[in-house]
Amino acid sequence: MLALEDGTFADLLDLIPAIDIVVLNSSRVRHARFLGSRPSGRPAEVLLIHPDPSGAWVALGKPGSALQPGKRIQIGPDLFIETLTVLEDGNRLVKFVGGTAEEAIARYGRLPLPPYIPRDPDQGDEDRYQTVYADREGSVAAPTAGLHFTLPLLDGLRRKGVRLGTLDLEVGPGTFKPVEAAELAAHEMHPERYEIPAALAETIAEVKAAGGKLWAVGTTAVRALESAARDTGRVKAGPGETSLFITPGYRFQVVDHLITNFHLPRSTLLMLVSAFAGVETTRAAYRHAVERRYRFYSYGDAMVIV
Repeated sequence: MLALEDGTFADLLDLIPAIDIVVLNSSRVRHARFLGSRPSGRPAEVLLIHPDPSGAWVALGKPGSALQPGKRIQIGPDLFIETLTVLEDGNRLVKFVGGTAEEAIARYGRLPLPPYIPRDPDQGDEDRYQTVYADREGSVAAPTAGLHFTLPLLDGLRRKGVRLGTLDLEVGPGTFKPVEAAELAAHEMHPERYEIPAALAETIAEVKAAGGKLWAVGTTAVRALESAARDTGRVKAGPGETSLFITPGYRFQVVDHLITNFHLPRSTLLMLVSAFAGVETTRAAYRHAVERRYRFYSYGDAMVIV
């Protein structure tokens, strides 16, 4: 396990062999957070998760009493979010009144910084909280391991001969949900949608057949790849939805190396890392990180697990 402090990520150029492939999650963070007001004038908040096939949106918000069926939250002079129904998982199905979702996102949507960053996003976040290779909008949080990659670093990997591939996994709010169940099996993972391009699946198969290794950038890339390979051990192309909860004892199908940030205690992300590196190795790495005062979470340092 190698810790990568700020400014040392160029070490990857020496670390990753030319025959390997690096897989990144290219999902872009949507400006999905709305601050509005109830008819009483009191504040309310809505976070869009993803569009529903019906044309409405799946969302969550607070306070819950403001998002009961038929109630509206005003987010602009003539623009409202109306709750249609409460779903079984507690999320809401909502629609926009007075304008389209696209108009609302463009005019009033805010970048949804993680809950442990207790401030409003500023202009710097608009750049820092998106990866340089972000493509299709759909996530409520950044795939933060990818924030360390710069265009020169990516170009350097390409010049070396390393294959680069992207997939799309829409990071949902469940990524911040701590594990509170006494038994891990009782923890409910919120489903997240992903898509594996056919070209990526083919390239992974070629790299593996030639003896190369797969480097996953971030836990979201791991979950998408492992979910797509569960049936056959080979990454299957196409869209999918994953609720895969990776805990110690899990047998990884296709991912050989992992690049990831330092995560919150009791998080599903930390449990995935523990499954990949081993519990004691992970504990030792985190002790080292605390002693060396590494930065944790979204804007923090990272590690490479080889």
